[in-house]
Amino acid sequence: MIGNKCPKCQATHIIKSGKVKDRQRFLCKACNYHFTVNKLGKRIDDYYVIKALQLYLQGLGYREIERVLGVSHVTVMKWVKQFFKKVPERHRSSLDCEILNVEEVCQYMQDKDNINGRGFLLTHLGSKMLLIKWDAEKVAV
Repeated sequence: MIGNKCPKCQATHIIKSGKVKDRQRFLCKACNYHFTVNKLGKRIDDYYVIKALQLYLQGLGYREIERVLGVSHVTVMKWVKQFFKKVPERHRSSLDCEILNVEEVCQYMQDKDNINGRGFLLTHLGSKMLLIKWDAEKVAV
């Protein structure tokens, strides 16, 4: 017996019944229904998908996003192609990234020399914060 349930009658009395395309096939002894169990793929939390797309739109490259989020650059590339029908143009400006804790962000923002004439994107990364900054004068709108 297998620990699965029959998708047709929900009976638990099922047995193995061969393979189809390298996937195990089962037979329900109660209703004689043949079925295969769907393959469960690796699922990544939507949080990482959204953050990766935000960082891409802010001008970070695939490998930079990989280093920040710990998600493969190939996966990020697939997400960009999947969620943007036409890949948006990225403006490569003088972006600078730092990973800081909350106290460091507060301390950084208190200094007016750090914030005058600059743009910022602050996003949460687990227990840290990612601060992306750029010179506002150099960005073309």
